[in-house]
Amino acid sequence: MGPRALKLLAVLTMLAALAAAVAIAVWSQTRAFLVERGPSLTETVVVLPRGASLDQITSSLNAAGVIDRPWLFRLAVRLSGQDRALKAGEYAFPAGATPASVINMLARGETVARRLTVAEGLTVAEVFRLLAETDGLSGELPEMPPEGSLLPETYFYALGDERAELVRRMEHGMRRLLDELWPARAAALPLADRQEAITLASIVDKETGVAEERGAVAAVFHNRLRRGMRLQSDPTVIYGLTGGDGPLDRELTRADWEHDSPYNTYRIYGLPPGPIGNPGRASLEAVLNPDDVDYLYFVADGSGGHAFGRTLAEHNRNVARWRQIKNDRQSSPATASPAKPGPAG
Repeated sequence: MGPRALKLLAVLTMLAALAAAVAIAVWSQTRAFLVERGPSLTETVVVLPRGASLDQITSSLNAAGVIDRPWLFRLAVRLSGQDRALKAGEYAFPAGATPASVINMLARGETVARRLTVAEGLTVAEVFRLLAETDGLSGELPEMPPEGSLLPETYFYALGDERAELVRRMEHGMRRLLDELWPARAAALPLADRQEAITLASIVDKETGVAEERGAVAAVFHNRLRRGMRLQSDPTVIYGLTGGDGPLDRELTRADWEHDSPYNTYRIYGLPPGPIGNPGRASLEAVLNPDDVDYLYFVADGSGGHAFGRTLAEHNRNVARWRQIKNDRQSSPATASPAKPGPAG
């Protein structure tokens, strides 16, 4: 090998050693950077749009104060091989999040889990209003599904999720719940099909908010159906008056109980033509497996629950007791709103 070749080899060796030293230094600096506490002092929410490049993501994180030294963050992402794995969405980075944890959150798509709670008993119209007003959802609402087809529960969603998709999840949830509960129903129930079960459960939902007495309330209605008695449920009257658009902003009157409506169970026999809201699991379970009691009546007991009666005479005594409680409350300076009475005759 000639002198020139030896000189060139020496230069190349020196350059390779220098490059190796630089690479080692950069890698060492990158490793140290990845585990350093980030600059943010509080939880920081950052929204990364779909299609954002690594440069755009890095710029957003740097501008929000989640990271510093953006060039080193970009390098760390590329060295980790996750530059194509970072996902869009809404992220809540904890205070002092290390660059490594930030990269992992983005690669796993650990976006903010927003929640929407649909209360038991809401009508479809009320649920749709809730969806329309919920922040973070996108898109238009679909055509309203039938009453009683949406499952009340807490739903988690991400920023930008579509309202129509959330409605589909609610419908699927109700179908899945009925698939679970219907085969395990008690024998000889006076219900023709699942739809009638939903209808009765929607009435139970409205009649009581006390979990422990749902089975007894359901039993009252089952017993009355078997005997051919009217259900005489105030919530059905209210639904007939409002069409499910919302609560009635006044007390029922004698004229309301005489209102000609297929939902007025003071006038019709049997169940109304459909649900009066969207019942939850507890009311459906109560309707499909009611308490084994022979009650035919119930009325408010003054404590938020109900007093149950087997005979009309017993019921009349409970009603007299409830009226006395109401009178006592009306004569006191601060009174609670009275609970609605149940079937009366």
